[in-house]
Amino acid sequence: MKPILLTAFFFIALCAGAQTAQQKQLAEKMEFAIQHEMLHKWYPQSMDTMYGGFLSSFTYDFKPVGNQEKFIVTQSRHIWSTSKAAVRYPQVAYYRTCAVNGYRFLHDVMWDKTYGGFYTMVSREGAVTDSAKIAYGNAFAIYALAAYYKCTKDTAALNFAKTAFLWLEQHSHDKVYKGYYQHMQRNGDIIKRTAATPSVAETGYKDQNSSIHLLEAFAELYSVWKDPLLKERLNEMLVLIRDTMIGNKGYLTLFFQPDWTPVSFRDSSEAVILQHRGLDHVSFGHNVETGYLLLEASHVLGIEHDTQTMRVAKQLTDHALMYAWDNSKGGFFDAGYYFKDKPGVTIINNEKNWWSQGEEMNTLLLLSKIYPNDQVNYYEKFLQQWEYINLYIIDHTHGDWFANGTDIDPQIKTAMKGHIWKGNYHQFRALMNCVDMLRGKPFF
Repeated sequence: MKPILLTAFFFIALCAGAQTAQQKQLAEKMEFAIQHEMLHKWYPQSMDTMYGGFLSSFTYDFKPVGNQEKFIVTQSRHIWSTSKAAVRYPQVAYYRTCAVNGYRFLHDVMWDKTYGGFYTMVSREGAVTDSAKIAYGNAFAIYALAAYYKCTKDTAALNFAKTAFLWLEQHSHDKVYKGYYQHMQRNGDIIKRTAATPSVAETGYKDQNSSIHLLEAFAELYSVWKDPLLKERLNEMLVLIRDTMIGNKGYLTLFFQPDWTPVSFRDSSEAVILQHRGLDHVSFGHNVETGYLLLEASHVLGIEHDTQTMRVAKQLTDHALMYAWDNSKGGFFDAGYYFKDKPGVTIINNEKNWWSQGEEMNTLLLLSKIYPNDQVNYYEKFLQQWEYINLYIIDHTHGDWFANGTDIDPQIKTAMKGHIWKGNYHQFRALMNCVDMLRGKPFF
């Protein structure tokens, strides 16, 4: 079924409309989950009033625990979340207070004042514990700074975001083959693979994960800074991800040589494949999330009638529904592999991690607006995905989301609720977007 074609801003028209009783009730449930089962659990208690920034590690019942090292990704995501929350809920004053506190820590402590770029890790007190630089972390800092600027209108924050973007341009961007290198030394020099690099290491490869979040960060920044170079890089990442990392396969290749030759172990033995699974597998959550991020970037760029991006976003979701959807209880399995001697995709990890469930729910609802009459009933799948999340992912007792679905991993109920790789950005964005779509508001 072909979608209704208006312009690249088809999202706005399609997402507007009358709200049904079911949609109104569902939006209210999700709004409750955002405010009372998520944001109010994290904030303001995660704000580090002693050293700045945010505490990251919490027990299952939200008690701070551990040494509270501060990771550039987690700190940035909390700034993004509190900035978005401050705009969305202006009556709650502490969201803005948390965002300001996080921004100051990012600016004063996590930025390398000698070489530029953001440190990857510092102690709770601010001592540098990992001076290497990663494009992924710097991308999230840019993402946070753009959102913070939207919240505060602080031009110093926007200028800081510009500086961070230009630092990546100077050190991480590949002027020959395009895209960005992920791993850098403190001074910004690229870390390359050598004969001594372990075969399972990511070092020296280009990768989809940093790429999709650079796309995300540049889209957020371009929405407030219409810089020609930024526009060029945003479009560059859109095309690279869509046409090179995905193409017509229906899924992302995870890692590449600098010249975009795919890293693949498919011709190896199953034992070698599984040993290197971190470098070569089908990551269903990233695929469906990328569909949303591609559509968002296309919208921000103002590309008209972008049927190619729409087609790829649909393929990514359809592929995940075909191979990763749990027809028994709902939810998406984490990872699969195309073994050469087996048909289709074999699931190699049946976990249902929290972040991918949220991203998949978000994209399903978006596609239901773009393709309302498709043979794949995206809205029905969205409803099933929400029911799965509500039943097996949201912790209705202690707040926020379990790291994995409790249908697969019941022990996760007493696992850490927060750590350096688990905050609230994925689930907050997913629920926020879904509430807005259900209420008929413009999506982007």
